[in-house]
Amino acid sequence: MSSPYHLLWRAAPASAVAAGLIAVVVGITSSAAIVFTAARAAGADQAELASWMLALGVGMGVTCIGLSLRYRAPVVTAWSTPGAALMASGLHGATMAQAVGAFLLSAALITVCGVTGWFERGMDRIPVPLAAGLLAGVLLEFGTRLFSSMHGTGFAVVFPMFAAYLLSRRWMPRYAVIAALLTGLVAAAAQGSLHLGGVRFHVAQPVFTAPDFSWRVLISVGLPLFVVTMASQNLPGVAVLRGDGYDVPVSPLIGWTGGINLLLAPLGCFGLNLAAITAAICTGREAHENPRRRYTAAVWAGIFYLCVAIFGGAVGSLLTALPPALVAGIAGLGLLGTIGGSLSSALSDERWREAAVVTFLTTASGVTLLGVGSAFWGLLAGLCTAFVTHARHRPAPPAPARTGQRQQPDRSRT
Repeated sequence: MSSPYHLLWRAAPASAVAAGLIAVVVGITSSAAIVFTAARAAGADQAELASWMLALGVGMGVTCIGLSLRYRAPVVTAWSTPGAALMASGLHGATMAQAVGAFLLSAALITVCGVTGWFERGMDRIPVPLAAGLLAGVLLEFGTRLFSSMHGTGFAVVFPMFAAYLLSRRWMPRYAVIAALLTGLVAAAAQGSLHLGGVRFHVAQPVFTAPDFSWRVLISVGLPLFVVTMASQNLPGVAVLRGDGYDVPVSPLIGWTGGINLLLAPLGCFGLNLAAITAAICTGREAHENPRRRYTAAVWAGIFYLCVAIFGGAVGSLLTALPPALVAGIAGLGLLGTIGGSLSSALSDERWREAAVVTFLTTASGVTLLGVGSAFWGLLAGLCTAFVTHARHRPAPPAPARTGQRQQPDRSRT
């Protein structure tokens, strides 16, 4: 019979809890300011802004926990960061009711893509090296930011984190990211850049907004929100799962995120999707040595997202509490293994190598065309390269005759 300590260890291994926490911290701190800007563009007041964070936190928490437990895979969801950036400029002059109408349209289209299987059928035709190149390109910025943040005052925070990570990788590799995070918090506190005193916690309340379907807002915000969420978020999100060996059925994941989004849209949930960058923190070996147990990291991420939902109004003050250098450093360290594995997978097959490199470089460039992010254009560029250069599987040459078998004479010559 298992002891209570053993059961607790299986449900809450320290590395998985830390990975889930880091994923949430990185996800919130890296883009919550964009969400606030989008809400303000729609005229949201403080109560409505807290409702947005409540709805998004509940949506991400429920989908992270439910989907990860259902498929025993680290399925991490997130809000649509490029979608929030798009709304920050597209919702000017629109009302909250019109914004909710756009959220509902986007969520309905995502749900249809999941229920019909259209998105999954498209993903099944993407070669693994191109998907790996796509993932490496998405994560490259976070890897380089680890070192670019060692500039000025950031050096005193990030360099000790990097040193702690390296030493931990030598003697206790499972806890390397945890050690780096704790070191960063201590360094930031010693430097005086950690301002937790200004954080105020209060419970968020839901604010229901009836939708108003304005054709102008639906076309200018609703449809682009759907496109960028699928192309710039769900696409690399699937690449993360498959790149780390999790062959999870895609259609139910897309369908459930779209369906939950539909239910929570009147409360301010503008876009739920599969995470890429934060998911990679939970799918790597730092989350758990056993790949079959890494789903616990995503479950803990969901639990922490539910905490964010409850205290949605405090997220703004938390943003100013952590120095940007600490967030950049812990994100980069948590993704080092995933970046290396993605590059190895992208370049391992010579037939697809050139196309994978084009995918990687285009995605890493951050190019945005027609409001669609570089993940979509990187994949498109890689597929075009593969098509033009005929980088496809060729039939294998005929096997040589077995030893001892009599060779048939070549009668083609006289």
